[in-house]
Amino acid sequence: IHQPSIDIFEAFDELMLMKRGGELIYAGPVGHHSCEVIQYFQAIPGVPRIKDNYNPSTWMLEVTSTSMEVQLGADFAQLYRESSMCKDKDMVVKRLSVPVPGTTDLHFATRFPQKFREQFKACLWKQCLSYWRTPSYNLVRFVFITLSCIFFGALFWQQGNINHINDQQSLFTILGCMYGITLFAGINNCQSVMPFISMERSVVYRERFAGMYSPWAYSFAQVAMEIPYVLMQVVLFMLIAYPMIGYAWTAAKFFWFMYTMFCTLLCFVYMGMVVVSFTPNIQFASVLSSMFYTLQNLMSGFIVPAPQIPRWWIWFYYVSPMSWALRVLFTTQFGDYDDRMIDVFGETKSVPAFMKDYFGFRRDLLPLAAVILAAFPILLAVLFGYNISKLNFQRR
Repeated sequence: IHQPSIDIFEAFDELMLMKRGGELIYAGPVGHHSCEVIQYFQAIPGVPRIKDNYNPSTWMLEVTSTSMEVQLGADFAQLYRESSMCKDKDMVVKRLSVPVPGTTDLHFATRFPQKFREQFKACLWKQCLSYWRTPSYNLVRFVFITLSCIFFGALFWQQGNINHINDQQSLFTILGCMYGITLFAGINNCQSVMPFISMERSVVYRERFAGMYSPWAYSFAQVAMEIPYVLMQVVLFMLIAYPMIGYAWTAAKFFWFMYTMFCTLLCFVYMGMVVVSFTPNIQFASVLSSMFYTLQNLMSGFIVPAPQIPRWWIWFYYVSPMSWALRVLFTTQFGDYDDRMIDVFGETKSVPAFMKDYFGFRRDLLPLAAVILAAFPILLAVLFGYNISKLNFQRR
C-alpha cells in the first residue's frame, strides 16, 4: 500500500489493512479501480471523499491516519469489527476451520525444507561471503597478529634458544614470552569477534523466525568458518615470531607449538562467541569477557604456579584453557632437556626438574593435556550452538 503506483496497488484482489498497533481496520476486496475500498471508507461519516485522479492507496492512508481518527472521534478498528464485512469474514474462517470428514492434519516429516547437511552448506557459504566482505574484522586481526609477532620477536630475539637459558630468570623470560603472546593474541581474538557475532545474531533472529535453517546449522557453520582464519593467524606466528624468538627447529617441537597456538586462539574466539550468545547486548558481553580475561591471567599457572594456588581456587586452574595451553607449550619446548642444568634459587637443577617442582608440569601428562586442550574449543562450540538455539534476547 506504500507503493505510489496505482496499477500495482489495484493488481491485488484482496487488501488487509492494519493501523498502528496491529489492529485490523479493513479486510476485503480491492475492487475495480479500488471501488470497494473507496466505498467502504467513504461510507464512514466525516471521511473526506477522494479527489478525481487521486491515488487510492495514498488517499486510504491519509483518511485512516491517527490524526484523522482524532479529528473524526472514531476508532476505525472498532468500526470494522462492527461491520458486516468483518462478520462475513468470521463466518468464512469458522466454516474453513472445520475439517472435511476423512481428512487428517497436515504433517511434515521435518521442520525445515532441506536436510541438515544442505542447511549447513548454505550457512557455510553465507558465512564465507560474510567473512570475505568484512575486512574490518578479519584484516584487522591479521595485521594485529603480524605486528605482535614482529614486536615480540624483536623484544625476545633468540631468547628461546636453550643455550641462552642459564638460570631461572632467563627461563622465566622465555616462558613469559610464550605466556604473553598467547594470552595477548587470544584476548584480541575474543574481543574482535564479539561485535561481529552480535551483528550476525540480529540477522539469525530474523532468519530463524522465518524457518530458513536450524540454529545448529548456523552455529556449526559459524564455528567452522573461524578455523581457516585462526589457522592463518597461527601460520603467520610460526613464520615470523617462532624463528625470531629462536625456538627449537625440530619437527616435533614446531608442530606441538603450532597445535597449541591453534587450539588456544580458537578457544578464545569461541569464548567470545559464547559470551555474546548468552548476554543480551555487546556492552554486557564486554564486561563479562573482561572478568574472564582477568581470571585467565591469574589462574593460568604462570603468575601463580599451580602448587601455590589455594586449594579452594585450584578448580579454576583446571578449567582454564590457558593453564593447559601453557602446560603443553612449556613441556614440549623445554621438558626434554634433561641434560641442561641451570641455577635456580641457589640450586642446580635440570630444566624439566625445575618445571616439575615449580609449575607442576610433567612430560608424562603431555598426551592428556593435549587432549584436554583440544576438548575446550569443541565444548565451547557446542555451548555456542546450544545458546543460539535456546536463547532469544530479541525484544519485539
